[in-house]
Amino acid sequence: MRSDEDSVILRPTAGWRSVDLRELWRFRDLVWALAIRDVKLRYRQTALGVTWVVLQPLLAAGIFSFVFGKVAGLSSGDVPYVVFAFAGMLGWNLFQNTVAKGSISLISNGGMLSKIFFPRMALPLSTVPGTVLDFGVGFVTFLVVAALKHTMPGLPILTLPLWIALMLCIALGFALLSSALMVSYRDVGQAVPVILQMLLYITPIAYSLDNVPPNVRTLYALNPLVGILEGFRWALVPGYDAQLGYAAYSAVFAVVAMVIGLVGFARMERKFADII
Repeated sequence: MRSDEDSVILRPTAGWRSVDLRELWRFRDLVWALAIRDVKLRYRQTALGVTWVVLQPLLAAGIFSFVFGKVAGLSSGDVPYVVFAFAGMLGWNLFQNTVAKGSISLISNGGMLSKIFFPRMALPLSTVPGTVLDFGVGFVTFLVVAALKHTMPGLPILTLPLWIALMLCIALGFALLSSALMVSYRDVGQAVPVILQMLLYITPIAYSLDNVPPNVRTLYALNPLVGILEGFRWALVPGYDAQLGYAAYSAVFAVVAMVIGLVGFARMERKFADII
């Protein structure tokens, strides 16, 4: 029988709560287990399995190549349009998948929140390995397409981990905040897909920043995804010019977004089990 000295009483904190990264590190095995479960559930009972990860960006790049390259007549420079569009799709899919999966992670695991003690932040974070795995498969596919088109990336590809990290920071900041808000306000679940759809059209995925009129380019680049996606293209598309000014703004925004997501999530975390 346990004595009172051995008992641990869990109480919600009052006021602002700091982000306990050490506690999250102690539960790293749980994060990894949840990530593996997410990947297994995603491909269970699917005929094509991981092939979907290859087909989705490839088909999207093909469609964008036809619509923007052939119909709209936009230029991709000396690079085949399918390679140009594929590079943009890689960055966009990393952002979109992280936000979409992370935003619903708490609602999808409501039973765990009300019955088991663990850092709630483990749920949205556990979606990241799966999206990174999808990115890795898509990246290999991109290299195959680039090789077939004789447009393999050059030395700037060494900067690719930086652009991946910045994109994940923005996506995670958004996912942490939206997942926490979704527990109390289910309308957020309806708003997130709409916001992602809007961002799809105002982000240079299938076209370059040079196609945006100069008089609105600065306003357009307030979208923090612009600088990062331009960085993806600089790393993956040979001969593409770097937009370091816009990239610097996006990097600052990524750090701020991550901090806001972490702090906001920690602030709302105490109420999850009672509300969900």
